[in-house]
Amino acid sequence: MRGVRESRATRSPARPARLLVQLLVRLLAAALGIGARAGAEDAPIRFEEVTGATGIGFVHDDGSSGRRYMPELVSAGLATFDFDRDGRIDVWFPNGTDLPGTEPPRRARRMLSRNLGAWRFADATEPAGLGAEAYGVGVTAGDYDGDGFPDVYESAFGPKRLWRNMGDGTFAEVTAAAGVADGDKLGAGVAMLDADGDGDLDLYAANYVRFSYEGHVSPRVRGVPIYHGPRAYEAWPDTLFRNEGDGTFADVGEASGISAMAAPGMGVVCLDADDDGDTDVFVLDDVAANLLFRNDGAGRFEEVALEAGVAYDAFGQANGGMGVDCGDVDNDGRLDLWTTTSQGQRPILFRNLGGMSFEDATARSGAAAGSIPWVKWGAGIVDFDSDGRRDLFVACGHFNDLVDLQGDASAYRNHNIVLRNAGGRFENVSAAAGLEAVAKHSARGASFDDLDGDGDVDAVILNSREGPTVLRNLDRERGGANHWLGVRLVAVTGNRDGVGARVRVRAGDAILVDEVHSGRGYQGHYGSRLHFGLGAAGHVDAVEVRWIGGPEERFEVGPADRDVMLRQGEGRPVGR
Repeated sequence: MRGVRESRATRSPARPARLLVQLLVRLLAAALGIGARAGAEDAPIRFEEVTGATGIGFVHDDGSSGRRYMPELVSAGLATFDFDRDGRIDVWFPNGTDLPGTEPPRRARRMLSRNLGAWRFADATEPAGLGAEAYGVGVTAGDYDGDGFPDVYESAFGPKRLWRNMGDGTFAEVTAAAGVADGDKLGAGVAMLDADGDGDLDLYAANYVRFSYEGHVSPRVRGVPIYHGPRAYEAWPDTLFRNEGDGTFADVGEASGISAMAAPGMGVVCLDADDDGDTDVFVLDDVAANLLFRNDGAGRFEEVALEAGVAYDAFGQANGGMGVDCGDVDNDGRLDLWTTTSQGQRPILFRNLGGMSFEDATARSGAAAGSIPWVKWGAGIVDFDSDGRRDLFVACGHFNDLVDLQGDASAYRNHNIVLRNAGGRFENVSAAAGLEAVAKHSARGASFDDLDGDGDVDAVILNSREGPTVLRNLDRERGGANHWLGVRLVAVTGNRDGVGARVRVRAGDAILVDEVHSGRGYQGHYGSRLHFGLGAAGHVDAVEVRWIGGPEERFEVGPADRDVMLRQGEGRPVGR
């Protein structure tokens, strides 16, 4: 069901049956939250597509040749981050490469798009030394060597790659020297975290299934080859690489307890799920129980997803998990989980109850509104209108490009979905927000950052086999009255961006909580600079930061509507 529009037929007492049907249809649409038609001029959230103006020439290519190889299903996420520290957010697009049977060769490559300001981007791929081919799947960014510049870890169909940012606009591939290739696997989401609290960033690598060309399975429907699901293959365990502090990493997957479990991983997010001061790991799995690894503070993990309530949905079902984000959607000081799923399934909002306990709050909150028929990939928890309540974003698109010909209830290309947080309930405002005016694509990864530096959060969506979609958030341009605060952390250890730090903003009656993450969404990365919507509060009383492995500090900030840089050691210890 694609949405329900009110009929324009003339209303007449001679047509009571039609009117009754229309009324029932509208009531059903309202109950399901689909086809919302609030006037665009009144919409608190509003986007416009600016892709053409940006000059971004990237085109995704999954190397498909019609043989339906499994890697085509999972490519790709993307990353937004400031690679050259010029204050503007850049975009890293992984890409596929030619798979067997691709004729003529297309030789696709990743792209690094440098933000020049004023919504213009330049292709920095070759100048940055990133022209090498790799079948990219997932990507994350973080400063693993503590030199002040964010590095990039990229998963692939094949060896993973670690790119060291040299600080001069170039990257050097250091995979072999660092020891983080992780074999020849079909990878998935990747993340950086300080697992053991020693001050530097370790690497988490989720893996999908043991696919090989020799073991390729492609069933047929009416004589047409289709993609097989992950249950046709054995799953890979995930890997944890400990940062040794000298440019090398040690594989501690088995010693840490991470590699004791094997499941087809997709999206990954590292968060302090139980608020005990260390970083845990949530892995969203594809048609298998999700994994939640609880950290003991020293980098040893126990898998607790079942008892925590996040292994399955409220019906005890394992969904086709795709992307995951975390954030405090109900402003209770705890980080919730937002997960996207496959066709015919609800996206799941896991509400954090505290003490490593979650509940499936999807039905009660209306978080599934308008998305059930579609395959859902990119996931975001973002306060788009800065009203102090975080909204939800879903990037949609099928993996089967023949689904429209097979009489299925889904579709290959879809509009994306934004759900406005109305306080306890989510409302599908996609049409009023302008998303249904944007051309349909088959989306995969989605990233959310302030690309033009105006104080609201924009979006970039990677579309399968096409160019990306760049969405400008018009909140500032339309005179949005709500206030905001941007926060960038600078730590004194090797974890310079404060990945894993818990940030609490106090502004009037509002107390807002977030964390710095490396790796989130559908196998991607975004949001290294935190964005806090403050609503009517134009003054920030204080920002409190709990650093990983360090003290908790209180910073006096003052006026809102600006970005602030908070340096470890320059605040006042909390409690004094």
